[in-house]
Amino acid sequence: MGAVLNEQMTMLPDQQDEFWNAVLSKDRAFDGQFVFAVSSTGIYCRPSCPSRRPKRENVSFFALPAAAESGGFRACLRCHPGDGPTTDPQLAMVQQVCRFIEISNGEAVTLDTLSDQVGVSSFHLQRTFKSVMGMSPSEYAETRRVNKFKQSVQAGEKITDAIYDAGFGSSSRLYELASSQLGMTPATYGKGGRGAVIYYAIGDSPLGRLLVAATDKGVCSVRLADSDDQLTTELRREFFAAEILLEESRLQPALTAVVDHLNDKTPRIDLPLDIRATAFQRQVWEQLQKIPAGETYSYSEVAKGIGQGKAVRAVARACASNPVALVIPCHRVIREDNSLGGYRWGLDRKKKLLERERMRAK
Repeated sequence: MGAVLNEQMTMLPDQQDEFWNAVLSKDRAFDGQFVFAVSSTGIYCRPSCPSRRPKRENVSFFALPAAAESGGFRACLRCHPGDGPTTDPQLAMVQQVCRFIEISNGEAVTLDTLSDQVGVSSFHLQRTFKSVMGMSPSEYAETRRVNKFKQSVQAGEKITDAIYDAGFGSSSRLYELASSQLGMTPATYGKGGRGAVIYYAIGDSPLGRLLVAATDKGVCSVRLADSDDQLTTELRREFFAAEILLEESRLQPALTAVVDHLNDKTPRIDLPLDIRATAFQRQVWEQLQKIPAGETYSYSEVAKGIGQGKAVRAVARACASNPVALVIPCHRVIREDNSLGGYRWGLDRKKKLLERERMRAK
């Protein structure tokens, strides 16, 4: 999954504190308004879920269960967050569209057909759906098809049968999506990830323990944490189907490049990358890489920078799915009110990073 975390979510940044307080108090009044997902478990819940409260840095918020599932999270078996209607009319409309797409069994559904189903213009539907889900109805349908393919091969179905049962008219379309949606070819995915090898190394940094992981093509993950166990557990959870190997000598140059940057020895981190991304995510990540060290942008400023000023929520989701800390500087995005908000790798690290960069820029 593309770990969607903290402030970087489908909700507007100024709603985070309110939603987090609702989660802490298990407030039933917020059920139907949002769900919260936990990166350390891969599960999403309703606010009133009786389960133990997670750490704030592991939590992200989604407007609808369908959005959380598109982000790779599974529904909680205790609180059943996918059951029941939402309380917001716009969210209810998007939820209705999602369900119509789901029951289409992978068949192509046009935007006009969907707009007729909910009684609004196709323009209004497209805009509302994208603002809530961070993707268009057609992108959501494609995500559903890929997820169905994954479930089928995990259940032991043949690759060819799984491709067509998921609604792909041919295998070529799925192969086109392989790098961004599967992280490997469909055949490799069908073998449980055998043949997909990821190497990693861990070392000290000014911000704690640092992990760098890579395939033969390039760096696929850069992570920060307090312990090696936490780093390796999260890496294996994200790349659950791959073979994970500790290769310190192989990854030492990449590890050194990141540490040197943190120690102000290099102005940027230049490493070949092998990361999964949609076209929209790549737009956002490229924009983040344009933010000068020592400066910060708000979500809306990033959205305007890519020519999609209203796509604030989608930008937040794209920031959250950034798999390579520091290389793509998502820490340079803050709330509209200039407060830090949250950070996947911990607020203290975000604060230190920004302070160091501001000092360096003087």
